[in-house]
Amino acid sequence: MSSKVRIAVVGLGKMGLSHFAMVNAHPDAETLACDGSGFLVDVLSRNIATPIHKDYAVLLEKERLDAVVIATPSRLHAPMVRAALDRDIHVFCEKPFCLDWADSAALTELAAERGRVAQVGYHYRYVGAFREMKRILDSGALGRVTHVLAEAYGPVVLRPKRATWRTSKEEGGGCLYDYAAHPLNLLNWFFGTPDQVTGSVLGQVFSEGTDDEVFSTLRWNDGPTAQLSVNWSDESYRKMSTKIAMIGTNGRLYADRQECQLYLREPHDALPGYGPGWTVKYTTELTEDAWFYLRGEEYSAQLAEFIAAVRDGKGAAAENSFASATETDRTLAMIIENAETGLPVGAARARAPEPAKRRGWFGR
Repeated sequence: MSSKVRIAVVGLGKMGLSHFAMVNAHPDAETLACDGSGFLVDVLSRNIATPIHKDYAVLLEKERLDAVVIATPSRLHAPMVRAALDRDIHVFCEKPFCLDWADSAALTELAAERGRVAQVGYHYRYVGAFREMKRILDSGALGRVTHVLAEAYGPVVLRPKRATWRTSKEEGGGCLYDYAAHPLNLLNWFFGTPDQVTGSVLGQVFSEGTDDEVFSTLRWNDGPTAQLSVNWSDESYRKMSTKIAMIGTNGRLYADRQECQLYLREPHDALPGYGPGWTVKYTTELTEDAWFYLRGEEYSAQLAEFIAAVRDGKGAAAENSFASATETDRTLAMIIENAETGLPVGAARARAPEPAKRRGWFGR
């Protein structure tokens, strides 16, 4: 490997262009790109010097790559990730990992066999307030957590309209995979895979072919119950808002993108700096200044960690491994099965969703 990590950003849509800008600005990265849209490739090729390919297979065949960032429609993640791993290329994949958690599990095993850095873009694990929530939980200061409310709302689909890949169930997975995956990934981080899922509803507000709202109850045998409430057809929010609230035997805990609030009945020796009553800490004070910054500290941090792991030969990133993303995909499958059958679904027997049809690499 050269002194710089040679990375191809694959898929130049909303997230892909964001990742491309961040990777392209990283001093340890040499950036390439790939997108199936001939028009977009032609426009970018006339304005930037970065090599841009139209065909992913040709990119993998012709270019010497250390890593790829996969930011294509969700149904393409599994075959594209596998193609990269088969060539011993490190992979950062946008969330959700795969629409079929059996694919996620197989790719997790393959990445481990190949010793590749394998990371998925659940950026909330890099937000200071949610990291503080995890630290507080691990300290035991909240006592036994009895109940959790996990929410995400935002203005994505606000009227009936022609479907895009993101709002197609077969292409992107709908609100469940695009929005609900975020708070679910945090719940998995905090408590693991739920032992049972019940009361799931995948509702429609404006869409015809997919869900716009998700409601579900999750239960951990040795932990809390959690209510999941998600809606991407909610214009009362200017942009996506993810928040987690918890009740414990020694208080109450809340976190969102901006702050972490903790109420303690009694102080706890394992959590110095938090006295009885309310303590509020803001993400700005909980987040180290990023030495490398574009768009947001959490987005910059996750890509910087990925690049550093590849550069230094660590074999794994600290957060958001394929294994942790597979846990979330499995939880999503439990919600789908429960919503379809109306029967409680346990982790031991969760089935995978029906595989989506493949129609080429990008399908935009």
